[in-house]
Amino acid sequence: MNIPLDVRPALAAACFALVALVASACASHSQPTAPTEGTAVPASRIVVLGDSLAVSPTRDESFPALLQARLTALGLNWTVTNAGIRGDTTTGGRRRADALLGPDVGILVLTLGANDGLRGVDVDTIEDNLSTIIEHAQAQRIRVLLCGMETPPLHGFDYSFDFHNLFRRVASKYNVPLVPFLLTGVALDPDFNGSDGVHPNRAGAERIAETVWPYLEPLLEKVERPGLAVRLNHEKDRVSVTARLRTPSLSKTLSPIRLIYS
Repeated sequence: MNIPLDVRPALAAACFALVALVASACASHSQPTAPTEGTAVPASRIVVLGDSLAVSPTRDESFPALLQARLTALGLNWTVTNAGIRGDTTTGGRRRADALLGPDVGILVLTLGANDGLRGVDVDTIEDNLSTIIEHAQAQRIRVLLCGMETPPLHGFDYSFDFHNLFRRVASKYNVPLVPFLLTGVALDPDFNGSDGVHPNRAGAERIAETVWPYLEPLLEKVERPGLAVRLNHEKDRVSVTARLRTPSLSKTLSPIRLIYS
């Protein structure tokens, strides 16, 4: 198709105007659609994979719930899924990861390991479990935030030292950010723990959320948000526009634009 030179600027302007309209429509589309083969699924969920520390004092008052409240207050369109289970270990998390890390997950906050340390699970086993979970997430282009743990010397000081180091080693190996210690400012402080002295109360959950946030916030900006992407191809006398949409149903109303889904 030959396009006169004096028409091309107007055509480009029209294309960009139409693109702006599509972007607005995508942003206002509140009902999710079931993904079909080849359809881009927006990364809109954060999964917190953890143990009792992630559900204390209650799910509604836990640090994942407080992170959700902050995201909502900031107008950020992320949903936090609290996948914490009391008593869970890295082995349990490894078993659960496949089912939890769906195509709409953009970030995984990995907070397991405390129960492994208390039980004296072999450090190599813990490291292997964490590594497998991270590898699975990264294979799906999910960003990972690893949260470090500490353990008392119930199994000897050497074990506690090795346990401490494994989180730094894993974070370095997979180039993921590390919260040095999830319970910074909370552990052993009665003001931030419940009656058992181990699990955080509401104030403790708030402190944990404050600890996690500076490491989580940069990941929100780095995650590629599938939505509308436009590519203009100039080939001699032809201008083609490719738009990538998150909402396949809009394709019928935008027939002048060639749509692709990935």
